[in-house]
Amino acid sequence: MVKKKLFGLMAIIVLSSVLVACSEESGSSDGDENTISVWAMGEKGKKLKKFSKKFEEENPDLKVDVQAIPWDRAHDKLLTAVASGNGPDVVQLGTTWVAEFAEAGALMDLSEYVEDYPSFAKENYFNGSVSTMKYDDQIVGIPWYVDTRVLYYRTDLLKEAGYEEPPKTWKELKDAASKLADRGEEYYGLDIDRNDQITPFIFAWQNGYKANLEENDLNFDSPEFKEAIKYYTSYFEEGIAQAQQGLDIVQAFKKGTKPMFFSGPWMINIINDQAPDLEGKWATAVMPKKVTNTSSMGGANLSVFHNSDNVDGALKFISFMTQVDTQIEWLKASNTLPSRTEAWEKPIMKEDPMYATFGKQLEHTKPGLPTPQFERIAQELLSTIERIVVGGADLEEELKKFNKTAQNLLEE
Repeated sequence: MVKKKLFGLMAIIVLSSVLVACSEESGSSDGDENTISVWAMGEKGKKLKKFSKKFEEENPDLKVDVQAIPWDRAHDKLLTAVASGNGPDVVQLGTTWVAEFAEAGALMDLSEYVEDYPSFAKENYFNGSVSTMKYDDQIVGIPWYVDTRVLYYRTDLLKEAGYEEPPKTWKELKDAASKLADRGEEYYGLDIDRNDQITPFIFAWQNGYKANLEENDLNFDSPEFKEAIKYYTSYFEEGIAQAQQGLDIVQAFKKGTKPMFFSGPWMINIINDQAPDLEGKWATAVMPKKVTNTSSMGGANLSVFHNSDNVDGALKFISFMTQVDTQIEWLKASNTLPSRTEAWEKPIMKEDPMYATFGKQLEHTKPGLPTPQFERIAQELLSTIERIVVGGADLEEELKKFNKTAQNLLEE
């Protein structure tokens, strides 16, 4: 029933909003057993076009045809491919999309290929990644690269506030942020991006929240979840975090008006490029702890499209991209973190303090809730938080309504 509803939804989307997409190149290999068609997203897709030449050198009988798809168009394009059956051999999926497309039957079960391709084994990956590989006991994707959120902080300004080391607990984070916000009217202590759908879940996980999807219970009415959202919103209510977006975070970080924020590995190069004067004045740290210091497991997996014309080539390509040496080379080419835990034993990962922080945090991560409805549920939560923070709505009442809406979405 769920699958029928999902296909019905896709049909509506295809008919109403992707007529242009239907006229684009499909990107499929059209039965050419010597060509592997790959759909990859955003800047990573652009870089993969060049990087895949290494695979072709090692496999001269195969050609890789990479189609780089902008992230803002990727979801609809994938829905169109599922509905039409005209997709690539290999597809990149963000970790929060896996359940949706696996439920739709779009992803091939790779379980039977693990013995022939050792890099597919779940033992090679962080625990947070392993759950993104599976759906209904099938292996539907192999982690390609990972990311997680950590704390970025100005070491000099934290020191002035009395912190020689970064805050390690919720209590210390609130205290440090409060002291930093007290410096003046235009100053804040911690930047929280209210458009980031995963941050509220990070706080909830840190407070011991767990969903019970086996029983179809999201547990959003649990004390752990409600207390976490109360803690999250308190930063805005107390003026410690800016309710509106305000100044670009890199410029605010440089200026010192927002000396702490949460973000992923991509921010390292951005800060180095856009705020070189801050060298030696900032660092990264693992997330502060309540019950745990859990952060999110993000990144992307590589999957074989269910009606691939070149399964053997697709498997070889995914195996190549998940080899340890390949992952280190991909890190250098794209600045994305390797998914293989063995890669984190390499000197480049252990000797760089920035990478080392991410390596520690990746040991304590969770992905978004493994349900096809996660994206819609997360957006509902952001809307709920906006009504509380900006509209002044009652937290208890809003969370009660959110829990009811989320449960209805789950049961669709």
